[in-house]
Amino acid sequence: MAFPRPRPARPELPRKHVRTIECGQGAVRAVRFNVDGNYCLTCGSDKTLKLTHPMCLLQKVNCVQFNEEATIIVSGSIDSTVRCWDCRSRRPDPVQVLDEAKDGISSLKLSASEILTGSVDGRVRRYDLRAGQLYSDYVGSPITSVCFSKDGQCVLAASLDSTLRLLDKETGEMLGEYTGHRSTSYRLDCVLSEQDTHVGSASEDGNVYFWDLVEGSLALTLPVGRGVVQSIAFHPTLPCLLAATEGCVQLWREDSFEGDTTTT
Repeated sequence: MAFPRPRPARPELPRKHVRTIECGQGAVRAVRFNVDGNYCLTCGSDKTLKLTHPMCLLQKVNCVQFNEEATIIVSGSIDSTVRCWDCRSRRPDPVQVLDEAKDGISSLKLSASEILTGSVDGRVRRYDLRAGQLYSDYVGSPITSVCFSKDGQCVLAASLDSTLRLLDKETGEMLGEYTGHRSTSYRLDCVLSEQDTHVGSASEDGNVYFWDLVEGSLALTLPVGRGVVQSIAFHPTLPCLLAATEGCVQLWREDSFEGDTTTT
C-alpha cells in the first residue's frame, strides 16, 4: 500500500530582527549579498562602495551587484551609466561602461550571462552578454528596482506608481501586479524570496511588504523603522533579509532562527 508523501513545509519569511549594522556612509542607498551570502556590500551617499576597502566612484551610485564569482562589481549611477569594476585589482577605473539609458540607472541585477537594469526613463533593459544583444521593455512610470526570478524566466520591476509588475522575460507580457506599499518619490528595492514563492518590496512608510507570488495576496508587513526603507536584499538560499534605513542595515531572519541580536 502506497502512502502519500508528506506535504512540504511552507517557506518561511524573515520576521525576526537579528542585528543592526551602523555603516557610517550617510544614507545607505543599496545593500547586497554576494552570491554565497557570506559578504555584504553597501553603497552610500558619500559616493563609496564598502566591501573590505572602499572603492571611489566619480558619480553618485544608486545600485550595486556582484557577479557570480564575486570578482566583478557592477554599479548603476545617476549619470545614466552602468559601470563594471574589477574586485581583484581594485583599480579606480571601470573595466566597462554601458550608456544606453536616457536617464539615471535606478536598479540592476546580474545572472550568469545577463545584466538587467531599470532606469528613470521607464525602461527595463536586459543585456545578453553571450549574444551581444540588448532587449528593452517600456513600463511607463520611472523604474525603481528590477530582479530576475530564480528560474530565469521572469523579471520583477517596481516603479514610482506604487506597483510591482511580474513580466515574462522573453515576451515582456505582464504576469502579475502587486500593490499596497508606498513608492512615489524614492528609489526603492523589490525582491523575490529564496524559493520564488513571495514578492517583496521596500516602502516609504518604513515597512517591507511581502505578497504571495501566485495569489497576489499580502502575506507579511514587516515594520523596519520610521524612515524610508531605501534598500532590501534577500539571501540566495535562506529566509534572510537585509534592510537599509536611516544610515544602518538591519538583518531579519525567520521566527525559528536562534541567534544573538546585536548591534555592530
